[in-house]
This record gives sequence, C-alpha cells and structure tokens, in this order.
Amino acid sequence: MADRFVMNRVRDGKVTVFLKPTCPYCRNAMMILREFNFMPGCLESVDVTGMDDVLDYLQQTTGQGTVPRVFIGKTCIGGFSDLQKFYGQLPEALRRIGVLQ
Repeated sequence: MADRFVMNRVRDGKVTVFLKPTCPYCRNAMMILREFNFMPGCLESVDVTGMDDVLDYLQQTTGQGTVPRVFIGKTCIGGFSDLQKFYGQLPEALRRIGVLQ
C-alpha cells in the first residue's frame, strides 16, 4: 500500500517532496524549491504526518526514513542538506526533466 502511495506521486517530469509541515527542514527545502519558476503541477509536496508505513517504505527504498525526501523525477536526491549541496546543479536538473517555465 505504501509503495503505491509513493509511486503514484513520484513521476518523471515532476519534483515531489515528502514532508511534514511542522518540520523546519521541510519548510526550508520547499523555500529553496519555490525559488524556481515551476510549471503548474510540477512541484508537489506530500504531507506524510502520521504515515509510518510510508516513512518505512522510504527508508527501505532511499536509505533514509526522515523528511524531507526530495525526488527530482524518479530520483531521490535526499533530504534538506542534500538539496543544499545539490543547489548549484538544481537549475540544470530541473530543466532536464522539463518542469520550469
């Protein structure tokens, strides 16, 4: 069930962030991503508060069960600190998957 939940949201041509709205790292990750001019529907935040099965699935598939979990297309780049490290490459990665206006 958790696998379908995650895989129904993670797609090519889209950036998906699994998060908890009260988490400061999640809010900061979304602030970084919102700096870019996404096409409508190409940036999705998914609230996983109380969804331990989804967090367990993310742990199994990405190696980390913490949030945020940032997916560029179908590739998980990691969490907030990983997003910060990836920042210089982010514009090109977003252009490559066709999510920017």
